[in-house]
Amino acid sequence: MDNTKLRAWWAHRQGLDGSLAGASPGSVLERSGWARLVGGAGPYLTLLDRQRYHYALWRPNPLSQFKLSGEDAFVELARRFFRWIGPATLAEFQWFSGIGVKASRAAVDPLKLEPAEKGSDRFMFEDDRDRFETFNPPARPHYALVSSLDAIAALRRDVKTLLDQKDWISKVFGEKTMMDAGGLSDLPSHAILDRGRLIGLWEYDPEKQSIVWASFGIKDKALNAAVAQTETYIREELGDARSFSLDSPKSRAPRIEGIQAIQSFTRSA
Repeated sequence: MDNTKLRAWWAHRQGLDGSLAGASPGSVLERSGWARLVGGAGPYLTLLDRQRYHYALWRPNPLSQFKLSGEDAFVELARRFFRWIGPATLAEFQWFSGIGVKASRAAVDPLKLEPAEKGSDRFMFEDDRDRFETFNPPARPHYALVSSLDAIAALRRDVKTLLDQKDWISKVFGEKTMMDAGGLSDLPSHAILDRGRLIGLWEYDPEKQSIVWASFGIKDKALNAAVAQTETYIREELGDARSFSLDSPKSRAPRIEGIQAIQSFTRSA
């Protein structure tokens, strides 16, 4: 399968091509799906929303008339998953749902999914496949700075597919040391995407009120503008861009140093 087209399709479905700009939070969530919080800035970057909120009772209770069995609930979860991020594999749904192989197959079978192309292990709905077949990736770059938990990666937990093969050996900072980007399961920092392709990483330095970033050999005016726009949004609307609740400038320092190491490696190369 053409990964360039696949990544661009995912980016389009997630609204990372700008097609959801100005849409309501509900519309964004309906199409992009899962927006993990874990106390970080992820959902606010997904929605371009402000990190100002309050808790309130949801009335009427959306679960008051809920009557689905556990098995039917898994079918509905599978339906949403493959709408959000299809074409996807059964193994990716199994990981996301946290259920076993047998239960995953039972949840997916009623959906009548079809292979994205002949012989593929990636499945999607028939109407989505028709759209996918006629979809053409944008010819020009479209950059997006997203969180480390953005749905384009977090729904499948597969960083390698988001990379061009030549970038598999690009060095990034993992949990404790520099490693090949192709060996990642999860994003180590926030991501820079171009039409769904992972082209770099970024972190926000609250002390300097600026974004520290590095790309895998790509740098142009449009990318600089995307970084500057996100930097202004974080500084004026969010104040910070934490990955999770316990993220702090101190704990973030090694990740920032890792990104600076990428910058140095790119310059030397």
